[in-house]
Amino acid sequence: MTLDVRIVPRASREALLGLHDGALRIALTAPPVDGAANAALLAFVARSLGVPTRQVRLERGATGKTKVVVVDGAGPDDVRRWLESVG
Repeated sequence: MTLDVRIVPRASREALLGLHDGALRIALTAPPVDGAANAALLAFVARSLGVPTRQVRLERGATGKTKVVVVDGAGPDDVRRWLESVG
């Protein structure tokens, strides 16, 4: 499963904010320094979709706010349920 993601670093809490402009918008508490936000993103996505962190990898966007994340072991239904949990 490939996800387009737009991150909001240095947020007060980690959360899926919803779908904006075709990308998942995710708030992260980590700063965008030394890969901290990327690591936090991968851990958050893995935890949210119930897969091991080793099954989530950053495909593109290591230095920008817009990223492409690949998740092995999760499908469209898993992502749909995750989005529905936001409301």
